Amino acid sequence: MSQLFGELQPLAWESEFFALPTAIVRLSDDAPLLAASGLDAWQRVQAKIPATRADWLDALQQLGFRLVEGEVDLAITVTQHACPGAVPATEQDIPALRQQAAQAFARSRFRAPWYAPDDSGRFYAQWIENAVKGTFDHLCLVFRAPDGAIEGFVSLRKLSDDEARIGLLAGRGMGEKLMQAALHWAQQQQISTLRVATQMGNTAALKRYIASGGNIESTAYWLYR
Repeated sequence: MSQLFGELQPLAWESEFFALPTAIVRLSDDAPLLAASGLDAWQRVQAKIPATRADWLDALQQLGFRLVEGEVDLAITVTQHACPGAVPATEQDIPALRQQAAQAFARSRFRAPWYAPDDSGRFYAQWIENAVKGTFDHLCLVFRAPDGAIEGFVSLRKLSDDEARIGLLAGRGMGEKLMQAALHWAQQQQISTLRVATQMGNTAALKRYIASGGNIESTAYWLYR
């Protein structure tokens, strides 16, 4: 069996939210030797590795990890973008946003059989609520129909003075407008680079992000044990 070098880090928030003791393996060639016995102390162990590390992929699978999904991370250089009419969500929007997020992200990496059938929806419903309240993501922008109903939303988090990241983005037929809203916000914040990640299998999102100026910077695999 191939040797792996890395460290286990507890994921306290996920452990509590899912009621499932969870840790993540941080692999590094200059880390200590990873003891397989330490993995058994956790009901769920996650690993995220660069897609280029086939050696890590093979070694993790030998330890009982299974591939869950691939991820693509993109970066967009922020230029001048017109204001498309999105507005910040308010706390009165939270119930509707929670429902929409739960439906839009029901098949994430937090899906069954690794988690309970409704866990993925619950997780992203909480994510968008936190974004409206400014915790983790810093805000949520929405487009409203004439009757006030939410047609689409995008959450955003400032990483540094120069960079920000899109968290969640959803709205049928709203992808281009939501990206323009995110980029306009980034321009207002004097952000130079806007980052976004999506599942490798989500070709519609990939096409949208690339059409909005995104360049693929990295690819990764998520595995669970």
